[in-house]
Amino acid sequence: MRHLPKRVLARKLGPGLVCCSCRRQFASLPSSAPHPPAATGLTSLSSRRLISIAGPDAAKFLQGIVTASVTAKDGQPRTDGFYTAFLTATGRVLYDVFVYPNHGASGASGDEPGFLIEVDADQAQTLAKHIKRYKLRAKLAVKLLAEDEASVWHAWDDSAKTNWDSIVESTKLSFKDPRVPGLGYRFARLDQKAPEIDLERSTEDAYTIRRYLHGVPEGQEEMPKEHSLPQESNMDVMNGIDWRKGCYVGQELTIRTRHRGVVRKRILPCVVYEKDHAAPTTLAYHADSPTLESTTADMIPQGTSIGRFEKRGRSAGKWLKGVGNIGLGLCRLEIMTDVVLPGETAAAALKPEDEFVLEWGEEGSKTGVKVKAFVPEWLRQGLEAQKRH
Repeated sequence: MRHLPKRVLARKLGPGLVCCSCRRQFASLPSSAPHPPAATGLTSLSSRRLISIAGPDAAKFLQGIVTASVTAKDGQPRTDGFYTAFLTATGRVLYDVFVYPNHGASGASGDEPGFLIEVDADQAQTLAKHIKRYKLRAKLAVKLLAEDEASVWHAWDDSAKTNWDSIVESTKLSFKDPRVPGLGYRFARLDQKAPEIDLERSTEDAYTIRRYLHGVPEGQEEMPKEHSLPQESNMDVMNGIDWRKGCYVGQELTIRTRHRGVVRKRILPCVVYEKDHAAPTTLAYHADSPTLESTTADMIPQGTSIGRFEKRGRSAGKWLKGVGNIGLGLCRLEIMTDVVLPGETAAAALKPEDEFVLEWGEEGSKTGVKVKAFVPEWLRQGLEAQKRH
């Protein structure tokens, strides 16, 4: 066992089937967890694919099936990239996507509208079929681009030394990631070449860790398909919904929730730690967390219920996905945070002594860790702005 990489056997067997003695042995072995992301980086997102939509009806067609506006104020197709989602008829998230205007592209003649849609790679074929199902007699062509035909990239520079305005202006199919401040820039390529940016190449793991630290979900594993509401997934605060556009699939419930409902659950960044350790005071990533011995966030089953530590009561949320000691959870705001919801008082919010736990496995041999949720500043400001309006 001493020659195994740290936690490998635990991942294969499941933490509930590994004895305490073995867990302590694994904890003393070299870690395989990703390193913390550097302050700057450029990474290829192999987990994402591109779908091309081109033709005279492309903009009008997309306008009726996504949550963001595809047209500008003058009624013409947008020329800037944006973040949006496809919903079910009952307002649940099907796919969260980025849209890159590609007007006059291959498949369209002259100045006809064209768009590239970026989505999870394992959902790309399904989304292409979904779009074709709505196509009917619309004059447009839908094509799933092959993996070797296109690529998606993400870049960031926390040192603020990169001239992004110049790069975006000179680079086609690129824009600032609109979801939260400081996350980075998105690039789509119709080849496998990296964008010409003077940044060190990084890994997709580094990008994922940065997303988690910013509290940004992405894809069906973090926004469970046909179950997640756009507001619970923070799409209303991440610039993914245009409240002034006309009708689109799933609009009715989305608008009704905005005007009449209270969003009690939100996806938040979380830190996990052992039950005998004190709760962390800051949101920080550690490849080898001193507060975790045998369990890492990626070992926690998706959908595991979050409960109050040593207390009974309703579920406080559910776990989504993580890496190292951090991840994302769908959390009840009035239970796990100090956010005061409309119509409630501050006395109902989180108390300093409250702690929360994730437990899974067979009865009698359950594995568990504590979990603490954090409210990112961008989300806190967005919720305050919604109260004012």
